[in-house]
Amino acid sequence: MSLPAVKCAYCKQVEVVRRSEFYPFCSKRCKMLDLGGWVNEDYRIPGPPGISSDTEPEEPAADFEDSSDTN
Repeated sequence: MSLPAVKCAYCKQVEVVRRSEFYPFCSKRCKMLDLGGWVNEDYRIPGPPGISSDTEPEEPAADFEDSSDTN
C-alpha cells in the first residue's frame, strides 16, 4: 500500500511524496521560505486567551536600591 502524495505545505503547487527529503515541502527553497516566515514572526501560535503579544511586558520590581545614587 503506497502513501498518498500531498501538496507542498508552502507553495501548494507540487505534490510531495512522504518519502521526500524535504517533506512536507516540495524543495529546499520552500522549506527555507517557510522557516523564514517563522523566524520573521509572520506565523504565530496563539497563546492563552486574554494575553496580547502587542502589549509591553511590565518592568519587574527592583529587589535592591541603586548604590550609585549618592545624596
